[in-house]
Amino acid sequence: MTAVDVPQLVAQAREGRPRAVARLISLVEGASPQLREVMAALAPLTGGAYVVGLTGSPGVGKSTSTSALVSAYRKAGKRVGVLAVDPSSPFSGGALLGDRVRMSDHASDPGVYIRSMATRGHLGGLAWAAPQAIRVLDAAGCEVILVETVGVGQSEVEIASQADTSVVLLAPGMGDGIQAAKAGILEIGDVYVVNKADRDGADATARELNHMLGLGEARGRDDWRPPIVKTVAARGQGIDELVEALEKHRAWMDERGVLAQRRASRAAREVETIAVTALRARMADVHGDAHLDALAARVAVGELDPYAAADALLTTLTEA
Repeated sequence: MTAVDVPQLVAQAREGRPRAVARLISLVEGASPQLREVMAALAPLTGGAYVVGLTGSPGVGKSTSTSALVSAYRKAGKRVGVLAVDPSSPFSGGALLGDRVRMSDHASDPGVYIRSMATRGHLGGLAWAAPQAIRVLDAAGCEVILVETVGVGQSEVEIASQADTSVVLLAPGMGDGIQAAKAGILEIGDVYVVNKADRDGADATARELNHMLGLGEARGRDDWRPPIVKTVAARGQGIDELVEALEKHRAWMDERGVLAQRRASRAAREVETIAVTALRARMADVHGDAHLDALAARVAVGELDPYAAADALLTTLTEA
């Protein structure tokens, strides 16, 4: 792979050049040898973007809602970045790009950057490179970053660890609400949206959701109480109310220091993931290593327990 001029690329991304932003994200996705240099250059430029995650089961209107939010934030004069995480193609390994097709109205807007990312087998609704791609968009001057998850279903909760505010979307007629509440997806929301509210059953879905949220953990007077917003995203109805709910949550977090805590926790998880990935790479290098074989032989005959053997191996790896 040809080396790139990272400082020049970052400078061009700061100027809002889409190709530079695309190249930086490609370096992230491809785990480029220059990735460390890229992250070092971006670090002083990050921390200004508001990251909103949108999740929910397939068919609830995540892409349409994301597109409507882009329009609302652009109307307010904000630069917007979108990461639309799509399922990986079983043939090419790339993203299927369905979300990006639905947001084609914004393709010619220089104040909007839209990127589809493939999950590449990563579970939890996000691509593994999403945290660092968010950093790229943040450094590129995006004031709001919308992260739309893949839509894998009830277990798609990883977005809560990557976003400042998590939006959970539901729609009437998408199944029993009580059943959905049994899984984690209804435990992560800061704002809940009943989309397609022009359909029969929207009010009942909102009532059920309100009841289920009331059954959750007891909240104090100053605790955040997730609002329920009804929208018809395809027609832009309720989007202003959704933006208002998002801004209220952001203000609440700012006032109480919650936003800084969430971002610190997010950074800690990112550092941990990078460290664990590096450790796994070292582990791959020792497969077939004489030291590992010797430890395994001792475990096999009962001379050593597997935990002690693992400790010995980790000591070897950290000293290497």
